[in-house]
Amino acid sequence: MKHIYKAFIALIFPLVGMGGFNACTKADSDLVSFEDEHQLNSPNDTVNAVIGIVNKLQKIADRTVLLGELRGDLTTLTNYANVNLQAIANFTADASNPYNNARDYYAIIQNCNYFLANVDMELTKQGRRIFEKEYAVVKTYRAWTYLQLAINYGSVPFYTEPLLAEKDAQPELFPSYNVEQIADYFINDLAPYVDTDFPQYGSVGGLRSQGFYLPVRVVLGDLCLWAGRYREAAKYYHDFFTKQGDTHPVTVNTVEWGSYEFNTIFDGYASQFSSSSRETLSFIPMEIREYDGTVSRLTDVFNSTEDNNYYYQATHSSAYDALSQGQQYALVRTDPVTLLPDTVYASDTIHYESDIQRGDLRMFSSYRLRSVPTASNTQSSIRQTCQKYRTTGNNEFLSAVTLYRLQYAYLHYAEAMNRAGFPQTAFAVLKYGLWKDNIEKYISQEERSSAGELLSFSQYVFTRDNTIGIHSRGSGNADANKYYVIPPLATKADSILFVEERICDEMALETASEGQRFPDLMRLSMHRNDPSFLARKVASRNGAGQFDDALYTRLLDKQNWYLPLE
Repeated sequence: MKHIYKAFIALIFPLVGMGGFNACTKADSDLVSFEDEHQLNSPNDTVNAVIGIVNKLQKIADRTVLLGELRGDLTTLTNYANVNLQAIANFTADASNPYNNARDYYAIIQNCNYFLANVDMELTKQGRRIFEKEYAVVKTYRAWTYLQLAINYGSVPFYTEPLLAEKDAQPELFPSYNVEQIADYFINDLAPYVDTDFPQYGSVGGLRSQGFYLPVRVVLGDLCLWAGRYREAAKYYHDFFTKQGDTHPVTVNTVEWGSYEFNTIFDGYASQFSSSSRETLSFIPMEIREYDGTVSRLTDVFNSTEDNNYYYQATHSSAYDALSQGQQYALVRTDPVTLLPDTVYASDTIHYESDIQRGDLRMFSSYRLRSVPTASNTQSSIRQTCQKYRTTGNNEFLSAVTLYRLQYAYLHYAEAMNRAGFPQTAFAVLKYGLWKDNIEKYISQEERSSAGELLSFSQYVFTRDNTIGIHSRGSGNADANKYYVIPPLATKADSILFVEERICDEMALETASEGQRFPDLMRLSMHRNDPSFLARKVASRNGAGQFDDALYTRLLDKQNWYLPLE
């Protein structure tokens, strides 16, 4: 991480190059043994230790996106995708696949364990522990990494102490934890640090260092969600949104038709996919040049670039096309005769320049195709740009891989509230936005009373001007859409399942191509205790008439959701 390390004048943490298990089936021959433990008792030590862990996170940055996206239903690979990506998408990756390397996760965990065991937490200044902020950061890195490990591998060897000799790295010495057990452990481990502030390192390597850190409350919300502790999850997300002095309204960035004739599009959506955006909560900083270390190759997967001869490898799937184009776009105008508000809907009678302008516009904002003349038959004349991984003049979009956006947290809050028994609230996150008037108008008194503080949003902070329903980010005025509603259903349980389907769709519309999809489908299937929910979605990704029966049958067995741990 040369362009980051140059910001610090200190020795690099000695465990930066140290690994843990070699895929957790044998002792790691590269494991370093230390006769004298290195005590972390100076600011230089702790700063470089944290940055050293970020260096290890770079190894799994692209992988986090690709494993989460290619195994889902929203992305399809082109004929130019390399065989390793194809194996991931087809659930046939073996131990030789470079994206299947549990060692990289354990290298992060080993570094975190060493830091937590050796940082001097007894040092204080003005009554405050000097390294408490870094301690909380590292605990959160460790929890998140273990969560990713379990999502990708199922049950995994679990340890929380540093392994300082090869003899200690025998996987049979450790219990095997699944995702629920890991979530339960780290909920208790992280809970004391929800109010610990982040370290203030300023700008590091041209990126805001605040973005290097994982928001503790959001990670705790995710852990509770995976553990099935829904009300607790909702509280962590809610408290993150509403923390005094650091509030997070959902924002009003949209891509929308700019006229009632549906012939002009205004796009304020694509610009949010940047490490500098307020919507970006956390990212892994990457190198811009290979000379400096690990660079992201996501641009080469999702875009036409010189490096791939303009043959992009991944694009939106037919299932995603159908979902996006199947949304009803609504637009509120003033009726020229009555001078009253009137809702008009985009219809099939409109001439669209491209099919991806039909329905929800977030796909249109995210993906662009163009044809260019080419004098070489080794280069593609069809060029794709995925705005979520586009390059710019200063390569800013290449230098960070996003882990959390604000909308992820709101959608997970909706998921948690719905499963906690509050479907009206969950649907309001999608359709209206949670500010005072909407909460009182669209959520019943009974549900508001039962939810209590989980629906406490300051009327002075969360307002009409900064809070909309997430569906409105691409489908127009969702709050006025008479077709986008919870229909009358026989039971509350039916309403919860209906709203969960809408949340699942909204997760797709908002987060496609960002690596969230497969974990979301896994978790929703776990909520339902129904592997067929995930299996049917993934087997349908090629669209109507292209259902993959073999893949469906394979994914009915949950063991086939995971990479082989060898």
